[in-house]
Amino acid sequence: MHVDAMTIPQPLTQIGDTARRTQEAGFSGLLFTETGRTAYLNAAVASQAAPGLQLSTGVAVAFPRSPFVTAATAWELQEATNGNFRLGLGTQVRTHVVRRYGMAFERPGPRLRDYVRAVKACFSAFRTGKLDHHGEFYDLDFITPQWSAGPIDAPDPKVDIAAVNPWMLRMAGEVADGVHVHPLGEPGYLARHVAPNVAAGAAKSGRDTSDIAVIVPVMTIVGDTDEERHNERELVRASLSFYASTPNYAFILDEAGFDGTTARIREKQKAGDFKGMAAQITDDHIAVFATEATWDGLAEALVAKYEGTATRIVLYNALSDPARFERYGEIAQRISTR
Repeated sequence: MHVDAMTIPQPLTQIGDTARRTQEAGFSGLLFTETGRTAYLNAAVASQAAPGLQLSTGVAVAFPRSPFVTAATAWELQEATNGNFRLGLGTQVRTHVVRRYGMAFERPGPRLRDYVRAVKACFSAFRTGKLDHHGEFYDLDFITPQWSAGPIDAPDPKVDIAAVNPWMLRMAGEVADGVHVHPLGEPGYLARHVAPNVAAGAAKSGRDTSDIAVIVPVMTIVGDTDEERHNERELVRASLSFYASTPNYAFILDEAGFDGTTARIREKQKAGDFKGMAAQITDDHIAVFATEATWDGLAEALVAKYEGTATRIVLYNALSDPARFERYGEIAQRISTR
């Protein structure tokens, strides 16, 4: 099981140092979310600053970029990392895609399935000079040597997608190389939904489940005293309340034994009561959706929760405190070298 650190994209003058520190600390890789800054440019700088560090987008927004543009970018990053780049893609939500990016969002699941297939067709075209993808949403059939990146001395990049509901999880197993699980993806949800649906999708396309990476972000609360853990516990409580406010994720909390949590949080959210939102997340929620341990016990706690299900775990808050980052790296080494 590999262990990555998660970061939001940073100014390009800063990300090289972060990448070097991540590699020196002992993490397997660095995963870039995408917010106001692009994940791809950060990955490009990191590839030069820390050769050999595995890099991934987790996740980049798909629809605002054409499949060809995304494929070409991923291709160059795969070449720059000598085969250590994973392309993680997601749909985002309608409001962002339509009102911020100005792009279409109809039927996002099928659209993303076609998008992944189109990206992989572009990878093939860079090697062969022949582009021939005709899907429900994307038609690509023209490429010339001048407009092709050409072959590279590395395998095609792996393409992962973010998925929450059963349909998307099956689609990930069918057409993608991995699935990015949501931060609310506690072990019960992984067993009930992720594992069986990814397996069903893989079977549909004649692949083995072991061919599909399961990438799980984990929230941790670590320290040798309760006082040391208190601040992290409250940060996790706030993060969980934010994620749990999304109606599409309500079923995850309900099935974990916390019926009605999302509805209660949304009432507070509509009133602008952010403290009240966090207060709906109890210590029982935290025990299920986060991992709390001492420094000596954290590696074993994470292995007990995720080994056998997750291919990669991503430490959600390892970079939140620079003074503790190296200690998280030691945990990452202990897990990945088991």
